[in-house]
Amino acid sequence: MKYPERKNFTLIEMVVVIVIIAILAGIATPLYFNHVKTARINAAKMQIEIFDQAVTTYRIDMKKMPDSLEDLVKNPSGGKKWKGPYIKGGLIPLDPWDNDYVFKKPGDHGDFDIISYGADGMPGGEDENADIGNWNEKSE
Repeated sequence: MKYPERKNFTLIEMVVVIVIIAILAGIATPLYFNHVKTARINAAKMQIEIFDQAVTTYRIDMKKMPDSLEDLVKNPSGGKKWKGPYIKGGLIPLDPWDNDYVFKKPGDHGDFDIISYGADGMPGGEDENADIGNWNEKSE
């Protein structure tokens, strides 16, 4: 018995393929977004660690604490002791959620705090909205 040649897909075959693609997308999408969330949190922690080291170096050179993170990239008083910029590139980057980092002097957790307020840009919160600061890095 000879079967006729088929050139096109049937409607059922197309529906099966679409359902399989939808199932795979349903599984992969949450995994992807969870990875992105974790990557942003880790990037903020790394940047804060770099700022913390830069503030410490500035403090050693200038014999005082900077007034803001901007002091790490600009000579605030034209002092001769300044050996910056202390941040590579000469710019203070935004956090991974496009918010400014907060520099508090004196800090609530030490001599100074460097804070990213997370995805919501507001103090407090949980998960991706949680505050990330240089005190988190020192305690881990």
